[in-house]
Amino acid sequence: MTTVNIHEAKTHFSRLVSRAHTGEEIIIAKAGKPYARLVPLQGTMEKRIPGIAKGALTDAFFEPLPADELARWGS
Repeated sequence: MTTVNIHEAKTHFSRLVSRAHTGEEIIIAKAGKPYARLVPLQGTMEKRIPGIAKGALTDAFFEPLPADELARWGS
C-alpha cells in the first residue's frame, strides 16, 4: 500500500489510476492524514464471452422503424 498527498495525487493521477488498476491500493492523504483510498473496481476484469446473446435478436430487429417512431427521434 502506498500513501501520497493530494498535490502528488493530482499531479500523477493517471499513473496512480494505472497502478490501482493492476491491483495496488493507494491511500491519498490530506495534511498527512488518510483521506481517501484508490482501489481497483471488483469484477471489471472479466472477459466477455462472444455469442452469449446468440438467438436473442430476431430478423425484426433489423427491419426499418415505422415513420411515427422515426419522427419521435427527430429524424
